[in-house]
Amino acid sequence: MTVIRPFQGVRPAKELASSIAALPYDVYNREEAKEVVEQNPLSFLKIDRAETQFPDDADMYSQSVYDRARDTLDSMAADGSFIQDEAKCYYIYALTMGGRTQTGLVGCASIDDYLENRIKKHENTREDKELDRTRHVDTLSAQTGPIFLAYHAVSELNQILDAVKMTLPLYDFTSEDSVRHQVWKIGSHDNIERIAHIFEEVDNIYIADGHHRAASAVKAGLKRREEFPAYTGDEEFNYFLSVLFPAEELHIYDYNRVVSDLNEYTFDAFLDMVRSGFEVSEPQTEAVRPSQKGEIGLYGNGFWYSLHAKPFLFSEDPVNSLDVSILQNVVLGPLLGIRDPKTDSRIRFVGGIRGLEALAEAVDDAGDGAAFAMYPTSMDELLRVADAGKLMPPKSTWFEPKLRSGLLIHRFERSEHLAT
Repeated sequence: MTVIRPFQGVRPAKELASSIAALPYDVYNREEAKEVVEQNPLSFLKIDRAETQFPDDADMYSQSVYDRARDTLDSMAADGSFIQDEAKCYYIYALTMGGRTQTGLVGCASIDDYLENRIKKHENTREDKELDRTRHVDTLSAQTGPIFLAYHAVSELNQILDAVKMTLPLYDFTSEDSVRHQVWKIGSHDNIERIAHIFEEVDNIYIADGHHRAASAVKAGLKRREEFPAYTGDEEFNYFLSVLFPAEELHIYDYNRVVSDLNEYTFDAFLDMVRSGFEVSEPQTEAVRPSQKGEIGLYGNGFWYSLHAKPFLFSEDPVNSLDVSILQNVVLGPLLGIRDPKTDSRIRFVGGIRGLEALAEAVDDAGDGAAFAMYPTSMDELLRVADAGKLMPPKSTWFEPKLRSGLLIHRFERSEHLAT
């Protein structure tokens, strides 16, 4: 049994939605975020990354930065840029990219479901990143970035969402990256009751993306519980903003690896050692995009190679059987000495959405090293890992399209500035 409940969404005025909606806060570095806000002063990044409103040398983790985020949200509520729905509702958020649409239900998940592992994880989180978003959530008394959750499709819920999607949306716009964003409100009392009941019958929900945002929302809620020991469990801080998609609709892109050096080996010597675990193709100039599980594209020394994992490398273990695990356990760790890819400065990760050319350019610019093009992790693999209570290696999945922040906000405390 899981709890997904409706909420009074804080959302942009219709004519401002496309300008306010922004990619997640962690997509950008500080310089990139500031440039976005300078080019578009309405961008929600000025709230999600309020250091963009300070000098470049200002401490981005100063309390004054979080206070500015809260004040900016209050100011935009006061001038009508944001409104709040009068009644608790669910919402639908559909994203269309490249002719493919994924349709999510927007509601609030329970921090107790997270703590009791009914909301399952597949990644570790870093405490420093959690602390930043926990302070952001706590200072604003709001969650501004939704958690990307997945569940096994339920036909009755699909029918409800399909019927609502036949009505006029609240928002319908295409962002600069050619992704179409549509939002509908589910205000029918009957539909709200049916949706809540449907999720009561769902045993597990899975975090697809947003592990740090989820952990931060939970910590902020637990902090409020400590501050209000007479809490009942019904308070809004016990729930966090989520968009839930049927797992069958989601698409995972490859998450590729670039290493800056070969641990003092020449490329030819490195390639010879790789042959102990992989069948290695002849060199070619055309980029190698893996076409099946167990195949890895390798770029180095000006050429591409196709690597096929030998049968003895495959495992029944849901983590060790992942292609990213095979690469880590057979190549990156023992050959290149990259034992902890989370902290080793010699490796970086490149989302598949950037294309294979970005991998070759990164290696050529450095003049050394190698790049690895991965076959994408599947949703079935993700669910198997989560169901086993295990964790994937860092950067195993890259989801597209990205959810926009600022389209729907969940506030714990009603602001005096918000109109309905």
